[in-house]
Amino acid sequence: MIEFKNVSKTFNAKEGDVHAVKDVNLSIPDGKIYGIVGYSGAGKSTIIRMLNGLEFPTTGSVTINGSEISSLKGKDLRNQRLKIGMVFQHFNLLWSRTVLENIEFPLEIAKVSKNERKEKAQKLIELVGLEGRENAYPSELSGGQKQRVGIARALANDPEILLSDEATSALDPQTTDEVLDLMVDINKKLNLTVVVITHEMHVIRKICDHVAVLDAGKIVEEGPVLDVFKNPQQAITKRFVNQETSSASLDDTTVVVSELLDKYPNGLIIRLTFHGDQAKLPIVSEMLRQFPDVDLSIIEGNIHQTQEGALGSLYIQLLSDHHDSLDGAIEYFNTMRVETEVIKRG
Repeated sequence: MIEFKNVSKTFNAKEGDVHAVKDVNLSIPDGKIYGIVGYSGAGKSTIIRMLNGLEFPTTGSVTINGSEISSLKGKDLRNQRLKIGMVFQHFNLLWSRTVLENIEFPLEIAKVSKNERKEKAQKLIELVGLEGRENAYPSELSGGQKQRVGIARALANDPEILLSDEATSALDPQTTDEVLDLMVDINKKLNLTVVVITHEMHVIRKICDHVAVLDAGKIVEEGPVLDVFKNPQQAITKRFVNQETSSASLDDTTVVVSELLDKYPNGLIIRLTFHGDQAKLPIVSEMLRQFPDVDLSIIEGNIHQTQEGALGSLYIQLLSDHHDSLDGAIEYFNTMRVETEVIKRG
C-alpha cells in the first residue's frame, strides 16, 4: 500500500515560494495500476520524486508498505529505492552497452555475481519480448524496443513498485499501445503495483484501474477509471476525457446536430452512454421495435475499452409525430440503465 497523507511540497525560489504539491491524499492498493494525470506544471514529477525519495514532503508523509520514506536515510533509503523500479520518458539507456548489458547494470551496482545477473537479464529479455536482440546497441533499436529495455532494467532488482514517468510520450500510437499492453501483462504476471504518471488520458483509459486528476498541485478528482470517464465532475477532467475524441470530430458533431435541427425542428438529439455488457446488447434496435413510429439517425459514436470493461457513447436523433413515443423511447433507455442525456429538443 502506498499512502500520501496531507502531503505538500514547497520549493524556495528567487521569485518566491513555489507550491508544487498542495495537501495531497492518496491511497494506492498493492497490485493495482494507478494513474496520475495532469498537464505540465501540475506537480506530477514532484509526486513521483517523493515516491522514490528524491524529494521529501514539506509537510505530511509518504508511506510505502508501512515505511515512511521521509524518515529513511543512508543505507535504509538506498534499500527502499531498490524496491522501486523506474521507467523514463527518454529511456536513459547507456549507449555504449548492449541490451543485455543495460539490463545487467542495476544488478552490477547491487554487486550481483556475473552469472546470476546474466541469467536474470536473459529472463527479463524474454519477459519484455526482446529475444534475439541481446547484443544490439540502443542505436540499433526502435523507440519501442528501447522502452522495453528500460522496462526490463527497471525490473532487474525485483521491485515491489514500478513507476512510469511519461513512459510512452516519445512513442507513436501503435508502439504506445504495445508498450502499454506489456505493462498490463507485467502487472498481472508479477502482481506488481504500477504508478503511471502521464498527461495522456489514452494511457489512463487503456491500462489503469484508478485515476487521480492533478491540477496546480491538488488532486481535484479521483476514482475508478470507468466512473471518471462516464461522469467527469471537474472541467479539467472533462478536457482530459474529451481528448479521447478529436476536436475535429466534436466540431463535426456540433455541425451535424445544428443541420439536423434546422431540417427537422421537431427532432430530439440525445447522447447515450453504454458501459460494460450494455455496449454488446441490441438496445437501440429493441427500442425501435417497441416504438415503430420513431425514426432514428445516427450522428456520431465511439467505443473504448478500459480495464473495467467497454465504454461507448452514441449521439442520435429521434423523430416522431407523437411526443409520447419520444418520451417512451427515453424512458426505455433509462429502464435499460443506459445513461441518457437530452442534448437538443426541437
